[in-house]
Parts: sequence; structure tokens; C-alpha cells
Amino acid sequence: MNERLTVGEFSRFCGVTVKTLRYYERMKLLVPSETDEWTHYRFYTISQMQQLNALLHLKEMGFSIEEVRELQDEGTNQPSMKQLEGKITQTENLLDALHERLVLLKRMADMRSKIEAMDKISIQHLPEMVVASHRHMLRRREEFLAVCASVMGPEVQRLRCRRSMPLNWFVVEHDKEVKKENIDIEIFEEVEDLMPDTPILKFRVLPEVQTAVCMKCRGIFEHLPQQYKELQDYMKEHGFEASGPRRIKLVEYLWNQNDPEKWLSIIQVPVTRDKRPRLTRKLLFRS
Repeated sequence: MNERLTVGEFSRFCGVTVKTLRYYERMKLLVPSETDEWTHYRFYTISQMQQLNALLHLKEMGFSIEEVRELQDEGTNQPSMKQLEGKITQTENLLDALHERLVLLKRMADMRSKIEAMDKISIQHLPEMVVASHRHMLRRREEFLAVCASVMGPEVQRLRCRRSMPLNWFVVEHDKEVKKENIDIEIFEEVEDLMPDTPILKFRVLPEVQTAVCMKCRGIFEHLPQQYKELQDYMKEHGFEASGPRRIKLVEYLWNQNDPEKWLSIIQVPVTRDKRPRLTRKLLFRS
């Protein structure tokens, strides 16, 4: 067998691309043993296969190009025990991070699946959650995001609160009537831990809500009065009474949707069954 191999031949024998060999050559990790002075063809030797295999093996174990070069400068392709232990620790940390990413992706996919499958109006259970909240008087609902960015967000960061993932934001409107201006609003974010209150943030555990009438809403906040009216009509028709303040869960907003007409929120109203007798048309006309 010919001792000299062209770049193409060496590539085929070793199962790597010519592009990869060019890259390793540029990085001074695997340089052709010979270059023809007339044709400028570059040649590798059979013995360099072992060098390439060692390089590929190190990369598979997570060693960077710089780390491989350092080993070569030391005249070896064998990492020390200390280096191997370091890579084991790095890999374990990476596995932990990948597991957390997998959990987050599954949560996000589950949430999106439930929202997409959700009817426009549905009955749901709202689980208990730990929250940080900030109460504020808004001139208009659209100021909500500015308050989050300039007041609530920096305080969450300062306290190093562990936020729930995916992020869960919702607001509670404390006014009895739906208002367009001067709205008494409380902004909530789900967090992992209860912490001491500050002048800006209050921490608490929101109890579970056994039954909530929920309605998917698209579009800007100006549509809310009509959407509330539709939801109230549904509650009245089905014999529900509000038992707690209404929440607006923000699913798609300025942070992930630029088109206001595509904003997605879910109005959540804790309810109980109206136990008063309901007069039907049949009862009204019975003599």
C-alpha cells in the first residue's frame, strides 16, 4: 500500500471530510507530512491515521481544540487523570443542565398544548402557587409592562428570586367594575420560594382554586370590556358566581408577540355554583 495519501484518499480512509482536514491543518493540529513543491499537492502518511483518531477521540470526550493543542505541545495525546476528572465533572454538570432544559421544554410544550386545545371558555382548576406581587395604580392597562420592567423586574433581580419556568405572569384587577383608566392592579409572578416582603414586593402562597371559569382572549386590552361581558353572560347562563378577584394570565404579549391583535391572554374567574333557585321560562308562566 502506498505510504503517501492525498487529502482525498486520507479523508476516505479515515471517514472524515476534506473540510475537516483543512480545518485541522489551519489549526496546526494535523498538518500534512509533505507538500509537493511543483503541484502543491499535500500528502498524509498512514501513521498519521493514529494521530487523527486520537484527535477525534479527544474531541468526542469533550476536549476543546485549545486543550488538544496543549496536549500535543506536551508531546502526548493522553490526558492526565486530573484532566479526565475535570471532564467528568464538566460532563455531569452538562447532563444536569440538559435535564433541566428537558424539563423546561416539556413544561412549555405541555402548557402550549393545553392552551391550544382549550375551548374559548372552559372550566379549570388553578393550582396553588408561590408568588411575588406588586400593587400599582395604572392610568391605563398598557402601562403594565413598563411597571414590570422598571419597578418589579429590578426588585426580583435584586432579591435573586428563583423564577418559575416557564415564566408565569398574571394580573389581578381589584376594581369591582371594568375600568379603562385609573385601574387598581396587582401584578403577580410565580416564583420558587417564599421570601421576606419588601416595600416593592409582597410574597405569599396563593391557595388553589377548585373551579375557575376561563376564557381565551385575543387582541389589545381595549377589547377586555366586551370580553368580560361575554364571560359574565356565560357565568350567569350556567349558574356560576364569582368567588374571588378575576385574573388575567398573559401568555403572548410584547415580550414574544409584536402584533397587538395577536396578543393572547386568559381571563380566570374563581367561581362557585349559584345555589339560588333559577326561574326558567316554564316556571315563570306556570299559574
